[in-house]
Amino acid sequence: MKVLHIDSSLQGHNSTSSKIAKKLIEKLDVDNAQQQQITYRDLNISQVPHLTEAIFSAFHTPEAERTIEQQAAAAVSDQLIDEVSNSDILIIAVPMYNFGVPSTLKAWIDHLARAGKTFAYTAEGPKPLLKMPKTYVIATRGGLYANTPADTQAPWLEQVLKFIGIPEVEFIFAEGVAMNSADDVLSNADARINELLSA
Repeated sequence: MKVLHIDSSLQGHNSTSSKIAKKLIEKLDVDNAQQQQITYRDLNISQVPHLTEAIFSAFHTPEAERTIEQQAAAAVSDQLIDEVSNSDILIIAVPMYNFGVPSTLKAWIDHLARAGKTFAYTAEGPKPLLKMPKTYVIATRGGLYANTPADTQAPWLEQVLKFIGIPEVEFIFAEGVAMNSADDVLSNADARINELLSA
């Protein structure tokens, strides 16, 4: 079983979201009884370039016509897409910053969502091109926002992931991080993991 673990918190592997992701990976290993191959990407250590006109232009230039600079720009995106498409399970650990996702995760998504590569426009409308069996999003928040109009993060993530071909997105919310003890937050997240894996 190949697992791709994406961390996007400024606190990296010490963050609440990353700790919950590791717990999920441990339980997936036990439940599946398969040897795991884990690819780990901390977006604060290996930052993905934010979109620029030059990068965007590289995406839309036919491969045979790209300059050396455009080839390098597209290669970064190609590698990120390959990491996702070659995985069986995608785990995204994401805190809420100012009601959105960290800019590093937004940059990763911008390299992942590429017309002609992970989705296509057709006469019938947009068509997803990626194939991913399962995705878990660990969403940590200081307050309580899930299933309220203030949660502008989870609906956006679910929409963009489904748009490119990741239909099964399960959320593990760890809320009230600034209001409750760390033990309570982790315990609630652990209960949600058990619920998902026993379904």
